[in-house]
Order: sequence, then C-alpha cells, then structure tokens
Amino acid sequence: MDRVETRELSYFVAVAEELHFGRAAERLGIAQPPLSRAISRLERRMGVQLFERTSRRVTLTAAGDVFLAESRKALHAVDTAVLRAQQSGHPDRLVLAVRAGTDTGLLADVIRAYRRQPGAAELEIVLTRDPVPAVRNGTADIGLMCSRNDLAGLETVELTEQKPVALLPAGHPLTARPAVTAADLAQEPAYRDDWPIESLDQIVDRVALGDMIVVVGAKVSDRLGPSVLAVPVVDLPPTVLVIGWSAGAASAARTAFVRTARIIAAAATLDRAS
Repeated sequence: MDRVETRELSYFVAVAEELHFGRAAERLGIAQPPLSRAISRLERRMGVQLFERTSRRVTLTAAGDVFLAESRKALHAVDTAVLRAQQSGHPDRLVLAVRAGTDTGLLADVIRAYRRQPGAAELEIVLTRDPVPAVRNGTADIGLMCSRNDLAGLETVELTEQKPVALLPAGHPLTARPAVTAADLAQEPAYRDDWPIESLDQIVDRVALGDMIVVVGAKVSDRLGPSVLAVPVVDLPPTVLVIGWSAGAASAARTAFVRTARIIAAAATLDRAS
C-alpha cells in the first residue's frame, strides 16, 4: 500500500469527528464531492471500510475507530516535529509555560537571575491552563508544574514546596477549625482530590460559590478574597512546584535556565533552614 499522506489523515479525522461529510468539508474549506472521493480512495488503498454510510447518518467502523486514534497521534507528531524544528531555528529564544494563578515568587527570582546572565536567551513567558502538554508538544521549552501532575517522560528539578491548605467558602463549618485532615475533606461532597485544569481565579470563584473544595499550596492564601478561606491540612504532603522539560532534546538556553533554577532553589532551601 502507498504511504498515507498527512492531508488524507486530516480529511479522515475531520469526517470522523464531524460524522458528516458536509460539515467536514466546510471545516476543511473544500467542496464535499472531492472530500467524499478522497475518503473512498483512502478506504480502497487501505483495503478496509472506515465509515458506515447511509442516507441519514455516517458512523465509524471498528477499523475506523482504530484509525482515528492512530491518525490523531500521527498528526500530533507532525505538529510537534514542526514546533521542534522552529525552536531549533531560534536557539536564542526560550519559551516558559506557567499555569495562570500559580504562585511564582521563587520563579520570579530565577527569571531575574537568568536574565542578568551574559548571553541569556530571550525569555518568553506563556500563561496556560496546563504547562505539561505545552512542554510535551513543543509549544514551550520548559514549564512550571506541580509534582502531582503526570510528569512521565519529563525531566524535572524541584523549585519550591508549600504546605497544603484547603480552600473553603467563607462560613463553611470547617473554617472554624485551626486545621483539617484529609478524612475531614473526603466527607465533603464538593471536595476535589485532583487539581482542576483551571486558573486560580476560576477555582476561587467556584470555591466561593460552594461548588468546589480543593487543596492548594499555602502561598495561594495571599491571593484570596474575603469569600474564600484557607485552612491548613495537617496530614497531606506539601505541594511541590518543579521546573520540567522534555527529556532528550538538547538546548543550551534551557540548560542555563535549569542551572540557574537549581542555584536559586538551593539558596532558598538554605534560607528556610536557617
């Protein structure tokens, strides 16, 4: 079988996601007849039927389901390859992804120290809902992340740790206590034991409305309004913020930034211990 082209994968994914040739054609900016012919030609070349077509609906076959998952991976790999190539073509630029609302006190010290170095690369800071995929797909060279995230395949260096606090709406019975436990929180219907992929402002709003209770690092307390209170959680491990980057891809600018982060973080640890 001839190699399937990226364009054909894009056509297939559009139809598979829309399950409608007309909408898929509109999304792709092409006419419907050539799209239908392209999909039929792809099926003939592959020797399998990807779609069940009737006059009323389009559905994926079992082979189509498998091909959709693999096509998305292939298109993602192409996008990543393009981003990596673009980054290598701009060695004097470093993109740092930071989750909006994350406490960035120590990170700010790292950035200032890095920018003072002779030959430091241009540093671009990108605020995002989740830095991990931004680093994985090459949108960012490096990111500020929480150690509770799935960091598989990434290299990391610890930047700082914070004692855990529970964010509770003002007036909640638990706010009358000096501290709470994980068991106390588990009994609350609004408690989330995972970190929502939302900005801090969104999380605070949801807590204030009684829609969420969540554990965060204590530094977040500095950014709360009167509608949300932070109560220490005595039996959970600290929240650890790390600098993370993709393993294997070399970058002199990133290496210099990580080295600076290690030095600043070590100095901060000594200050806390003294």
